[in-house]
Amino acid sequence: MEAVPAAEALDGHKDRFDLGVFVGDLSLDEEVTSDDESLEGLQKELDDCKNDQEVANILANGIKLREYTKGVENNIRQIELDSIQDYIKESENLVSLHDQIRDCDNILSQMETVLTGFQTEIGSISSEIKVLQEKSMDMGLKLKNRKAAESKLSKFVEDIIVPPRMIDIIVDGEVNDEYMKTLETLSKKIKFIDADPMVKSSKALKDVQPEVERLRQKAVSKIFEFVIQKFYALRKPKTNIQILQQSVLLKYKYTIIFLKEHAKEIYAEVRAAYIDTMNKVLSAHFRAYIQALEKLQMDIATSTDLLGVETRSTGFLFSIGKESLKTRSSVFALGERINILKEIDQPALIPHIAEAKSQKYPYEVLFRSLQKLLIDTATSEYLFTDDFFGEESIFHDIFAGPIQVVDEYFNAVLLNCYDAIGIMLMIRIIHQHQLIMFRRRIPCLDSYLDKVNISLWPRFKMVFDLHLNSLRNANIKTLWEDDVHPHYVTRRYAEFTASLVHLNVEHGDGQLDLNLERLRMAIEELLVKLSKMFSKPKLQTIFLINNYDLTISILKEAGTEGGKAQLRFEEVLKSNIAIYVEEMLQEHFSDLIRFVKTRPADETATSSERVSIAEVEPLVKDFASRYKAAIEQMHKDVITSFSNFLCGMEILRAALAQLLLYYTRLTECVKRINGGSALNKDLVSISSILFEIKKYSRTF
Repeated sequence: MEAVPAAEALDGHKDRFDLGVFVGDLSLDEEVTSDDESLEGLQKELDDCKNDQEVANILANGIKLREYTKGVENNIRQIELDSIQDYIKESENLVSLHDQIRDCDNILSQMETVLTGFQTEIGSISSEIKVLQEKSMDMGLKLKNRKAAESKLSKFVEDIIVPPRMIDIIVDGEVNDEYMKTLETLSKKIKFIDADPMVKSSKALKDVQPEVERLRQKAVSKIFEFVIQKFYALRKPKTNIQILQQSVLLKYKYTIIFLKEHAKEIYAEVRAAYIDTMNKVLSAHFRAYIQALEKLQMDIATSTDLLGVETRSTGFLFSIGKESLKTRSSVFALGERINILKEIDQPALIPHIAEAKSQKYPYEVLFRSLQKLLIDTATSEYLFTDDFFGEESIFHDIFAGPIQVVDEYFNAVLLNCYDAIGIMLMIRIIHQHQLIMFRRRIPCLDSYLDKVNISLWPRFKMVFDLHLNSLRNANIKTLWEDDVHPHYVTRRYAEFTASLVHLNVEHGDGQLDLNLERLRMAIEELLVKLSKMFSKPKLQTIFLINNYDLTISILKEAGTEGGKAQLRFEEVLKSNIAIYVEEMLQEHFSDLIRFVKTRPADETATSSERVSIAEVEPLVKDFASRYKAAIEQMHKDVITSFSNFLCGMEILRAALAQLLLYYTRLTECVKRINGGSALNKDLVSISSILFEIKKYSRTF
């Protein structure tokens, strides 16, 4: 029979028992004391029984709970009786088990006693270990403190004690490497005594300090004598100062440090002694070098060597003597003088070698050599004083004398210098030297080089203005020569301008460009005035063309673009060539040119303007009869009139091309005349004229 769920069983037996009977069965032994007692717990028990499988089976089988309860109780009593019997049967075993348990309990009690003893002993050992650990830590701390005290005491003793060996070296030893090391040790002891306040209160200091002070005084005295002796060695003639500084003085640099730290008054004396020594030595060296350079100086220009000054008035022919013309030409031309800028890093001149070779130099060469020697000496001295004394300011005290010597010489020369190109070269030299010092990162001569540069520019402007005014105020009558070839003033100007333009290419000085423009206007005005001294306009034009062409050629030969001046001269040259071509053609073919210019070039002429054969026939026959001779004569005129053959050839070609153009217009006019074909036998063919043009172009 299948089991029925508890809920269904309860629902199926509602007709067999009511709620009161069921409650009564569940609480057989309980007495209901009151009808008002709460039944809240009953619902929970009912809900629990719903899901109980055993209860569900009982209800499904229709068994009453009271009967079922009695059956369960009987079963329990039976099981209890069976268990008692089993216990009785096993009583002996249980007694034996009880005895065994009691014996085990006694053994465990003994073991507990032994273990308790062990635990007590272990606790005692742990306490002893803890005590030992505390003692060990205490001993470690004491050891650490003793080591620290020993280290400090050892260092104190080492720093304050004065070994006998130190005394022997300081008092009796020579100043050498060992002496330098001993000085450093002594310096540390002095600093230790002065710096640590605890040392000053120590009893050991009372014994040591007097000895240390005596050693300091002895060291200062010996160092002073040694250093002063080395300084005096710098004054000996022919002494290589830089070698002595680098190999000797720097080796004993610590002596100066010692004096600076422990004897400031003595250090001041040593510093002053070095400044005085080097000031005098270097001043004497530069003074002697300048005197030697003066013997090598070549005088380039005087106050009368100006662009617009007439050659004879300067006494040029009498002043040059055996002096080469090449030297005199350097007044206005740069020439090989530009090479000085390529030799900017070369060593300074050795005067006695140059003098032995009887060599002379323009002042800018001597200027570069002197300035090169100055910047090299200054660089060496600046680096040495900074390293040896640790002071940059000492340099200016030393070089006050040498710079004054160089300044006096430079100012004296500059005051009488009228060489504008030389002054400009010196300006560029100074600029290069400034770059050299900048690359070396040596600022000690910045103010001096700026001062020299500032001195050169006003002098250059003054000399330049002398040249400019010499052109503006030139005496035309004394300058004029009855010669159409280039004037010497033009050559001077062109060479002078080309030189300055070349020196300004990399610098682009706007003020110099402005001054050169003023100079161009002055020379152009002067050339126009000189040209007007010629009686014939043709000669005037030839003169201007020759001078303009020379100027352009020199500007181009200088390797420069010539700037605005060249462009202006090319413009006026082109204009004057056009004028000359017309003048030359007018001289030989005036009737032809007049006829062509008065007749229209096209066929729009009116009846009144029409040309007759009678008008044209003389022109055609005249041209045919003498055009070859005229061209030959123009060729001769060009050759004799123009110095530059290339320019003359271009002028001749331009003239012949213009002549061909005029004659072409004449032939066209003849063709338009009624019956003009009768003149064809007298007309010269264009090919014949071209043949003559090519012939003279080839032979020119």
